[in-house]
Amino acid sequence: MAFLLAFYLVPVGLLLLQSVEGGSLAAYDKALTDGLYVGVLLDTMLIAAYVSIVCLLLGYPVAYFLAAAPAPWPTVGIIFVLLPFWTSILVRTYGWMILLGRNGIINRLLLESGLISAPFPLLNNMTGVLIGMVHVLLPYMVFPIYAVMRRVDTGLVSAAEGLGAPGWQIFRRVYFPLTLPGVLAGVTLVYILSIGFFITPALLGGGKVIMIAVLIEMQVRQFLNWSFAAALSAVLLAATLLVYLVLRRLFRSDLQWS
Repeated sequence: MAFLLAFYLVPVGLLLLQSVEGGSLAAYDKALTDGLYVGVLLDTMLIAAYVSIVCLLLGYPVAYFLAAAPAPWPTVGIIFVLLPFWTSILVRTYGWMILLGRNGIINRLLLESGLISAPFPLLNNMTGVLIGMVHVLLPYMVFPIYAVMRRVDTGLVSAAEGLGAPGWQIFRRVYFPLTLPGVLAGVTLVYILSIGFFITPALLGGGKVIMIAVLIEMQVRQFLNWSFAAALSAVLLAATLLVYLVLRRLFRSDLQWS
C-alpha cells in the first residue's frame, strides 16, 4: 500500500491538480467537447479494440497448442512467444519499418513473385500500426489464456465426447466457457496497454494515425501546454477504467450464463 501510495496515487493526484490549474475546468471542457480531441480518443479506443480482437484470434490457437501439445513443443512455443520481450520495443518498431516500407522486404518479395504489380501501402497507415502493436502485445494475450487452459479438466471434454457431442459443440459449450477467465484477462490487459501506446503508432503511423498518447506528447513537447496534457491524461485514465469495468461486467455475465 505504501508503494502504491508513493508511486501511483501521489503522481495521479499531482496530475489531476495540474489539469485544473488555477481552479479552471477549461482544459477538460476543451478535451471533452472539441471534435478533434474527442475524435482522437474514439479512434484510440477503436484501434485498441482492433488490436485486442486480432490478438485474441491469433493468441487463442497459440495458447491451445501450448496447453495441448506433447513435450517438448510447449517449451519451444513458449520460447518463441517470449522472444519479443528480449528485444527493445524501439528496435522492433524500426524492424517493422524496414519490413513494411514501400521498398521493404515484404513488398519486394511480393513484387518479385508477381503477386502484386505495385507496392502495398503497409506503412504510415492503420495497417502498419496494427501489425506493430499486435506483434508487441500478442504475448499478453497468450499467457493468461494458456494459464487457464492448463487448469481445464480434460475429463469434462472426454465426458462430452462420450455423450456424443460433436467437436464444435464441445468447444462452444464446454471448453471455451471454461477458458473465459483467461480470455477476459487477456483482452483486458491488451486493451488497456493498447490505449496508452506511444512509440509504435508514432513511428509506424507516420503522423497519419494519431492516438491519444501521441497527442499528449505533442501538447507537452511542442506546445508546452502541461495543463491540457494533464487533462487529456485524466480523460484517458477515466476512459480506461470505464472500459475495464464494462469488459469485466460483460464477461462476468457470460460466465454466469455459461
